[in-house]
Amino acid sequence: MAHRSGLSFRFTHAITRTPANSVSDGIRAVDAGDPSGEKFRQEHELYVKALQEAGLEVTVLPSLEKFPDSCFVEDPAFCLPEGAIQLRPGTASRIGEGAAIRAALDAAFGQVVELPGKGHVDGGDVLMLDDVILIGLSARTDREGAEAFAKVLAEWGYKAEVCETPDGVLHFKTACSTLGEGVILATRVMAESGFFGDRKVVVVPEGEEYAANVIRVNDVVLVPEGYPKTLAAIEEAGFRTVVLPTHEARKVDGGLSCLSLRFAG
Repeated sequence: MAHRSGLSFRFTHAITRTPANSVSDGIRAVDAGDPSGEKFRQEHELYVKALQEAGLEVTVLPSLEKFPDSCFVEDPAFCLPEGAIQLRPGTASRIGEGAAIRAALDAAFGQVVELPGKGHVDGGDVLMLDDVILIGLSARTDREGAEAFAKVLAEWGYKAEVCETPDGVLHFKTACSTLGEGVILATRVMAESGFFGDRKVVVVPEGEEYAANVIRVNDVVLVPEGYPKTLAAIEEAGFRTVVLPTHEARKVDGGLSCLSLRFAG
């Protein structure tokens, strides 16, 4: 795969979904209390506004009460300039989310394919860089799914590598993000993993590990509110930032990247 400058952060469009009241029944690894649908929607509106101000045309899909985690649209699909790949989330309660978002994918892309086989991949385990796509194995992404996904990516001309996500990390991107320009933001355990080769890695300060999940959108980096040391580290690395509240998303293991599918149309 040739280096494609800006592939991982130059976008024109995004798809999001309004959080449902049923998000209080969402999946979580640790009980930090139930998120409020109303407060989550308020945070989500700020998120959508930030994407728009970064230059994106944003499609906001209606809430789905039937699927508590459906606002995390990143998990059931993966988008590239050539088209979208419908993924298969690794949690039974989320399987139907793929069919629910298919119409939006068909409207945005000329080509939409489904993940072959019976394996599982959550989009939260897929980190797109400008020269490689990393797929992390986790409780939600198995080897069968990861290898099938890598094969589709290879057919589309992309290099993919399957990685053994460190123990204790929910999703690969729970603990790392791309800041663009060959720079990675990562927790210490991920920074020491060897996944990122000779790229520059900005290490998230101890105690602020949640803030490893940020998103670079064109000329800004969206950063979760409440992590001043990480914010300072990103800015010191030369990036412009926008801070957003993610308090409700965090209660159900969500972060900034989970809440949108971003792509160049």
